[in-house]
Amino acid sequence: MFEFHVSRIAREKYEFDQTLFSFNGNVIFADFLAVRTFTQRINGNRDLVSYPEQAVRAGDINAIGLIDEIFHLIFSLYRKQINPKIMQEAYAVLETTFGQRVLSNVLTRFTAEFPPVDVYSGRLSVQEFLASETDGMPHTLIALEEIVMLWVTNKNPGVSPFLELFDDTFLTQETVYRQVMETLQNFFFVQEKFGPDNQDLLTMLRSPAIAEPYSLSGQLEFIRTKWGALIGDYLYRLLNSLDLINEEKKAIWAGPGPTLVPNFDISEMEDDENFSLDSHWMPRTVMVAKNSYVWLYQLSLAYYRDIKHLDQIPDEELDKLAAWGFNGLWLIGVWERSGASKTIKQLCGNPDAVASAYSLRNYGIAVDLGGEAAFENLRNRAWQRGIRLASDMVPNHMGIDSDWVLHHPDWFLSVPYSPFPAYSFNGTNLSPDDHIGIYIEDHYYDRTDAAVVFKRVDFQSGDTRFIYHGNDGTSMPWNDTAQLDYLNTEVREAVIQTILHVARKFPIIRFDAAMTLAKKHYQRLWFPEPGTGGAIPSRAERGLTKEQFDKVFPIEFWREVVDRVAQEVPETLLLAEAFWLMEGYFVRTLGMHRVYNSAFMNMLRNEENVKYRQLIKNTLEFDPEILKRYVNFMNNPDEKTAVDQFGKGDKYFGICILMSTLPGLPMFGHGQFEGFSEKYGMEYKKAYWDEKEDQNLINRHKQLVSPLLHRRNIFSEVTNFLLYDFLTKDNLINEEVFAYSNFNHNRASLVIYNNKFANTQGYIKESATRILLNENGKSAYRTLNLGEGL
Repeated sequence: MFEFHVSRIAREKYEFDQTLFSFNGNVIFADFLAVRTFTQRINGNRDLVSYPEQAVRAGDINAIGLIDEIFHLIFSLYRKQINPKIMQEAYAVLETTFGQRVLSNVLTRFTAEFPPVDVYSGRLSVQEFLASETDGMPHTLIALEEIVMLWVTNKNPGVSPFLELFDDTFLTQETVYRQVMETLQNFFFVQEKFGPDNQDLLTMLRSPAIAEPYSLSGQLEFIRTKWGALIGDYLYRLLNSLDLINEEKKAIWAGPGPTLVPNFDISEMEDDENFSLDSHWMPRTVMVAKNSYVWLYQLSLAYYRDIKHLDQIPDEELDKLAAWGFNGLWLIGVWERSGASKTIKQLCGNPDAVASAYSLRNYGIAVDLGGEAAFENLRNRAWQRGIRLASDMVPNHMGIDSDWVLHHPDWFLSVPYSPFPAYSFNGTNLSPDDHIGIYIEDHYYDRTDAAVVFKRVDFQSGDTRFIYHGNDGTSMPWNDTAQLDYLNTEVREAVIQTILHVARKFPIIRFDAAMTLAKKHYQRLWFPEPGTGGAIPSRAERGLTKEQFDKVFPIEFWREVVDRVAQEVPETLLLAEAFWLMEGYFVRTLGMHRVYNSAFMNMLRNEENVKYRQLIKNTLEFDPEILKRYVNFMNNPDEKTAVDQFGKGDKYFGICILMSTLPGLPMFGHGQFEGFSEKYGMEYKKAYWDEKEDQNLINRHKQLVSPLLHRRNIFSEVTNFLLYDFLTKDNLINEEVFAYSNFNHNRASLVIYNNKFANTQGYIKESATRILLNENGKSAYRTLNLGEGL
C-alpha cells in the first residue's frame, strides 16, 4: 500500500475516487493501476495540449507514495527498537511549549485541510475524529506524525511539480505549524540516533531529498542503497517503483544505436558446445528473399498475364534463380494472414494493403496464394532445380483475430482490466466470430497513442480481458498481434507442434524475432526482475525474481525446439533472426543451425572496418564454428534496400563478394540482383514504384557474383579459414583492407578487398590468431603464414 496525504482542495478539484483514501485521509495505492487511475484524474483536468509540461507521471506519484510509506515504516521501527513512547513525548513537549489550545488548533486545522475519510464524508466532525483512537493509538498522535510527514514532503524539491496536492502554505500562514516543526526538530535532535548513518529521525527522513533533491528515482536509489537492510520486503516494492519510472521515461522512437563488437563470454554460453550437425547441403545454401504478393505482382507485369497463385510462377523464373546461384527461396508471407490486420491497415490509410506477413490467422498456406495444392506444385518444381523453399515461423505472437485468440485466449498474456485508464476501445469490432469482440485501442487510428493491449470480449460468457500486443521493447507494439504466454507449458507445446508442421513443408525455417523468446529477454520484457523493468509499459508490476521465473520457465524454449526438430523432422535448417549480441549463444548453446549477423550489413555499410575485422578475430579466437553459422546480408525486409545502402558500383560489388566468399550463409534481398530500390512493406500487395530490372547490374552479378555462389563449397567452411592483417610498406596494419584465405575440397581461395574509397598498397604474410587443433588433437591458439593457408 503506497500512501500520502492529499488536501481537501485537491480532492475536490480532481474528484479522486474516495475508495483510494484510508481512514486517516492518506491516499492509498494498492497497485499500479490505482496509481494510474489517480494520475489520470489529474491529467484529465489539465490542458496538456497547450501545456504538455504539466503532465503528471504515474511513476512519480507512485514514488511519492512509496517514500511516504517508507518514512512511516522508519517511524514504526524507531518506536519498536528505540522508544515506544517517542510520539507521546513529542506531543508533551509541544503541549508544554505552546499550550493545549494552540497545539489543538494546529491539529484541528491540519485535519480539516487533510481530512480523514469519515471527516471528509461528514460522518465525524474534526473534533470527534481527534478524540478517537485506532488500535490503541490516539488520533492526535496519528495526526502529529502526519504533520511531520507533510513537513518532510514539502521540504523535498523533488515533489515541487505536485505541490498542489499537499501544499502546507495554509497551515504556515494560519497556525504555528512552522514553529511546531522547529520545536520538533530540536526535540528529535537530542533523542537517541537511528539508522545506518546514526542520525536523528527528522534528519534521517530528510536525507534522501538532500542527497538527490530533484530526482525521485534518485531518492529511491538512495533509500535502497542506504536503508536496504532496514526496509525488508519494501525493497522489492522500491525496485518495482523504479521500474515504473523507467517504463515512463523510456524513449521508443529513437534511431538505431551504435554497432557493437561481440566479446564472447563463456559464462553466458555454457562450457559445452551444442552446435547442431549440418547436413551436407546446409553449408552450401544461398538464399534469396521474395515478398510473395509483391513478387507475383511483378511477375504478372513481366509476363503480361495474371500470376496470383504460387503454382503460376513460371518455370523460367525458377530457372533464372538457379542460374544466378540461389538454392534457397525464402517465401515471405505464405501463411493465412489476419483479417483484422488488413482492416487496421486500410482504416489507417492504405486501401490497397493486405495483412502483415507477421500477423497470422493460422499456419495454412494462404488461399489467396492458391492454398496447399499451389504450394506443393511450386515446391516440387523448385526442387527439380535444386532449390529448397524457406518460410517464416513467427513464434512470439499471433494475429489479434487468430484462431488461437478466438479459441484459446488463455494462451496469451493478458490482464482483466485496462492497464492504463486513458485507453478506450470503442472502434471497429475486428473479430471474424460473431460471439467474440476484438478491439484495438482507439488512438491507434489517429496515431496519437500506441497502446500495449487490445480488448477481447466473449459476448456469451461476458469474459473481458485485455491481451498484450506483441512487443520487443524497442519501438511501438505491433498492434495487429497478440503476445503468447511462454510461461504456459501448453503454449510451448502448441508452438513446437506448429514448428514441426512448418518443418514438414519447408526444409528451411526462419524464426522471426527469435531473441525475444530467449529466457533472459522474455523475462526482461514481460516478467522483469525487480529493478530491471522498463522495457514494456505496465509489465513492471508483473515482475518475478530469477528463481521464480526459472521455476515456471526452467529450460530454454529454443533448446527444446532444436532437439524436437532434430528428432522428428531431421534435414531441417533452423535459422534464427536474433540480435542483441546473442548470435553466438543461439548457435553454440541453443543449437540453431544459422543466426542473423546484422553487423555484416551495418559495419561494412558504415565502413567500420576495424570493428568488423575485430568481430572476425574475436570469433576465430573464441570458436570459429560460430563464423560458419552466420547469415550475412546486405539488406533484409526490415531495412533499406541494398541499392539504397550500398549503391550499384564497386562498393556494392566489393561487399557482395565478401558476402559470397566468407563462411556463413549469404542471403540476398528481394530485388537485390535486379537493382530495385523500393522497400516493400509486409502489408504490400504490389510494388508501388515503377521500376525496371537493371540489366547492366544483373550482367555484372552474373559475371562477378554468380560464379562464386555456385562454388560456395570452397568458401562456406571455417576449418581452414584464415584472416590476415594487410601491412603497408611501413609495416603498419591497414584496417580498411579485408584479406582472408580458405581451403576446402582441394581448392584454395584468397580474397582481398579494400572497403574504403582510397588507394593503398602493401602485403599479407601471417594470419590473425585463431583456435586450431594441434598435433595432439587439442585446441591451441596459432597463427599461420600465407603459404600454409593456401
